[in-house]
Order: sequence, then C-alpha cells, then structure tokens
Amino acid sequence: MDNKKIKVGIVGGTGYTGVELLRLLALHPQVELAAITSRGDAGLPVADMFPSLRGLVNLVFTDPATANLNACDVVFFATPHGVAMSQTPALLAAGVKVIDLAADFRLQDVAIFEKWYKMPHSCADILKGAVYGIPELYREQIKHAKVIGNPGCYPTTVLLGLVPLLEQGLIDFSVPIIADSKSGVSGAGRKAEVATLFAEASDNMKAYGVAGHRHHPEIHAQLTQLAKTNLEFIFVPHLVPMIRGMLSTIYVKLSAKANSLDLQALFEKRYANEQFVDVLPAGTLPETRSVRGANQLRIALHKQADTGYLTIVVVQDNLVKGAAGQAVQNMNIMFGFAENTGLQVVPLLP
Repeated sequence: MDNKKIKVGIVGGTGYTGVELLRLLALHPQVELAAITSRGDAGLPVADMFPSLRGLVNLVFTDPATANLNACDVVFFATPHGVAMSQTPALLAAGVKVIDLAADFRLQDVAIFEKWYKMPHSCADILKGAVYGIPELYREQIKHAKVIGNPGCYPTTVLLGLVPLLEQGLIDFSVPIIADSKSGVSGAGRKAEVATLFAEASDNMKAYGVAGHRHHPEIHAQLTQLAKTNLEFIFVPHLVPMIRGMLSTIYVKLSAKANSLDLQALFEKRYANEQFVDVLPAGTLPETRSVRGANQLRIALHKQADTGYLTIVVVQDNLVKGAAGQAVQNMNIMFGFAENTGLQVVPLLP
C-alpha cells in the first residue's frame, strides 16, 4: 500500500485498551484517528481524560450513535463482549474492516461462545470468516482478513510459548499441559470494582477463575487445532499487585522424540524472523519489566532434569502484545504496512 493514511475509528476509547490504542496510533505515520466513541463521555476532549495525550490527540469523544464509523477504513472495538458483533455487519457492508479486542470473533464454535459468554452470537456467518489474530501463527490469513478476533492476553503467552513444540509433535499428551499465569491489575479493565481497589490488590496475590476462566476454551481450541488432536489443558490465572505485565509458566511432558533434539535451537529457529518474539539465551529467565510498554514477548526454556518435563516461561505487557499492540500489528498486516510501524517502542525501565 502507498503512503496514503488510513482512517481509524475506536469504539470504546475510555478503557485501558482504548487509551493504549490511542497511545500507539497517535504517532503511527500512516494512521489518521477519525473517531473515538464513548456513550458516557461524549463531548469530552480525549486529552482532558488522558492528559498524556495532550498535543497528540485532538479529538473529542463522540456518541456511538452519531459517530461516522462508516467513513473509516478500519474500526477497533475496545468494548465489552457483544458490542462488536452487533455493529460489524453494518461496518462490513460499508467496506470497513474490523478488529475486535473482545471475544466476539475468537471462538469459532458458537455453542462454546454462548456457553462461556452467556449471550447469543448474532452473526455466526461473519464469525466463520473471522481470523484469529496472532500474526506469528496466522499472518497469511490476516493479510486478507476483513474481521480479526484479537486474542486474549493469557492465550497469547500460552500459545506462543507452545507453538514450536506443537508444530513438531514434541509433547506427550498422555498428561495435561498446565499453564500457571499471572497478570497485573490493568487486565481487569478500567472500572470501579472492589477487587481492584488499591487497598485490595496491593500487597496481595490471589488465584481466580480456577473453576473455569473464559480464556480456557479459547486456548484449548487453538491448542487442539495446532496439535491436530484432542488434549487436556489446565489453566489457572492469578492477580498480582502490579499495574502492567503478564507472566505464564507452562509445564509440558515431552515426547520421546524431543529428548534427542536441541529445543533451545528449535525455538530460536522458529522465532528467528519474528521481531516481537524474543527467545532468551539458555539458562536465563524473563522479567515482566523487560517488556513494559512494548509489543514484545519473551520466552525462556528450562528442562526439568530426570522428569521428562519442560518448563516454559513467557512474559509480555498485557496491554500491548496482550491487547492493543497486537491489534495494531494485525492492522499493519491487513493494510500492507511494515509490521512494526508504530510499534518500535523500547520497554520502560525502571
């Protein structure tokens, strides 16, 4: 595509993923921010709510009912589940592409979606053509997609941590894959809720969703597709007292074939050309602060001696590679831009 700018709309611009999209797109050289919607804050200048965007974003929030989203080339939905699918048919009819950061287009099985999200899926026909937006897995499909289901934050860490093993058939599925994952409080969204008050979440750590988390069926569906067989998967998320960051520790039993292979070299080769996936040197461990604010995911491997198990540790910023950054990465691919456009951000330290 030439240097002509595309017009971008954001539905739901007041949440954490919404403002993260604004942060990344405000300086994107091939993007014109055309509309940012909010029912509750219509008429308010964006920079009044988010002073970090003063001088960068001059738009005001508009009511979704009056926003001219049909004039956009692509619309991001940073909204609760169910919103994107209600508006996507009209947008597609107007020639607008859609990237949904909620779950409306992540699960291809409508029955599973309706079981976990407790709502009917209103456009199952569009869902069939939607692409699951992990570029490192589905880049070619993303190039031609009209609708992207941007992955959940936890699934991104788990899937990219396991892909090299799944592709080569190196996991023993006679025992479950286990993912123990931890996220900062921003993963819960920008809302007033007792569990995320400072006095509740600070100096505290807890598991949640142990009986069943909505990302479980999403991860399981992708694992099954990649492995080309059914498998058992155990997933336990935890809330940790930090704002940004996500760390997943994944435990897998290796197949007999894996014992003769250099797994470090396998991972390094698989991700050698992936600028947003970093396989760390053998013997090292990733830290969440090493990816803060950037669209980077880091992976480390550690064999458990005499057990046949491999431990994989993956970190990312849950709001960037886990949400808005990956969405921009998908947009870049869809419109033929260099994949790293607008995403060349050095992680913040300290």
